[in-house]
Amino acid sequence: MTAETAAVLPALMVVLAAALWAITVVNTHLRCVDAARAGARAAARGEPLAQVRERTKALAPRGAQIDIARGPETIRVDITARAHPPWASALPAVEVTASAISDMEPGAAQP
Repeated sequence: MTAETAAVLPALMVVLAAALWAITVVNTHLRCVDAARAGARAAARGEPLAQVRERTKALAPRGAQIDIARGPETIRVDITARAHPPWASALPAVEVTASAISDMEPGAAQP
C-alpha cells in the first residue's frame, strides 16, 4: 500500500496544480468580463472616457491592458490580462481577453 501511494502521489500533485492553475485563469477571465461590461455600460451612459478608464481599471486584474473605442452609436471595451499561477513563477502565463459592446444611450453626451 505504501509503494502504491508513493507512486501515485506525484501524479495527484500535478493534477492538483493543473486544477489550481485553471481556477486562476477562470478567475482572471471573469474579472476581465466584469470590468469590460462595467466600462461599456458607463461609457454608454455618456461618462467621460477618463472616468470610464478608471472604473474599468479598478475592476480589471492588475496589469491589464484596457482599450476603449467609442463610435457614433456604439462603445467597445477590450481588456487583455495575463494569468500567472501565483505558486509557480516558472510556468508560462496564459493570456486572457474579454470584450463588451454597448449601444450609446439616447441623449448620452457624445465626445
